[in-house]
Amino acid sequence: MATYRGEKVRSCYATCSIGHKKEHDLPAKLEAISEAGFEAIELSMPDILSYGQQTIGKEVDPKDYATLKHVGQEIRKLCEQHRLHILMLQPFANFEGWPEGSDERNDAFDRAKGWSGIMEAIGSSDAPNITGEFDRLAADLAELADIFAKKKQRIAYENWCWATHAPDWKDVWTIVQKADRSNIGLCLDTFQSAGGEWADPRTSSGRVEKDDVDSAWQKSLRDLAATVPPEKIFLLQISDAYKMETPIKDEVDESGTRPRGQWSHDYRPLPYDGGYLPVEDFTRAVLNTGFWGWFSMEVFDGKAPEKYPDDMGPYAQKAMIAMKKLLQNCATTEEVADVV
Repeated sequence: MATYRGEKVRSCYATCSIGHKKEHDLPAKLEAISEAGFEAIELSMPDILSYGQQTIGKEVDPKDYATLKHVGQEIRKLCEQHRLHILMLQPFANFEGWPEGSDERNDAFDRAKGWSGIMEAIGSSDAPNITGEFDRLAADLAELADIFAKKKQRIAYENWCWATHAPDWKDVWTIVQKADRSNIGLCLDTFQSAGGEWADPRTSSGRVEKDDVDSAWQKSLRDLAATVPPEKIFLLQISDAYKMETPIKDEVDESGTRPRGQWSHDYRPLPYDGGYLPVEDFTRAVLNTGFWGWFSMEVFDGKAPEKYPDDMGPYAQKAMIAMKKLLQNCATTEEVADVV
């Protein structure tokens, strides 16, 4: 993950969160994101693989790191043409917690070293056998951080609200503290926190059906603002969620994905575009830490092709408008002048 700080909040857009047509390739995505006024991208590995196939003329092996580094260098040139920083390469999943000496653990560290090389090329600084012991997870994360530190790269650690071992921001913050590395921080996410602590796609109300859900949610926000130093928040990802008309069944689907994971995949619109999560509540809590850094739009809206059937430009512009509105609604009077 790149290090970049300025006086204003910095705006970012995840490349995996835009485009639904065949012609919506990576160059077209970058053009739309740049023209909407965003300063940076979260570059997704599927976009690297797709662009590699497009330019090389054949499918690229996800473990062919030499070729992927070359593709990354070409993507870096594209981003420079569009005046875009590459904030982050994502998602690096299923890394920590494998048993010592296992093939899975060895593969995870091989992937880490390969990804580090790709990050260097682009100019950027996620199972049943995984342990839930936070000390073990933190030790693996620290070892990963040491690999990345050699190239002055950082790790933004994110909770997923359907995760087995670390579904809440407090869980990942505990692990980050135990790992105790300066180049490890948090990737906070409005959906992952509000969608796990406050909302539930399995209920008819769309809410976690506990009597104290609202008070627990507000306490979580106060705890976040009071305990997490702003410098340990590397970015805030932004999206809302649709309330399910028919609740999702409380079971995994054919791919093994849990209900909240299914919800995350296709039901995460832009803020102010039909969702119902307390996105502003969480954003205010993050700002109350003193954080004033990267805000990144990461949405997965299965309704987008129907709602926005034309090119990506208007959608990217709508995303920028939503980001500005969110900041203006959540920032203090003094801070509003510094909004994107």
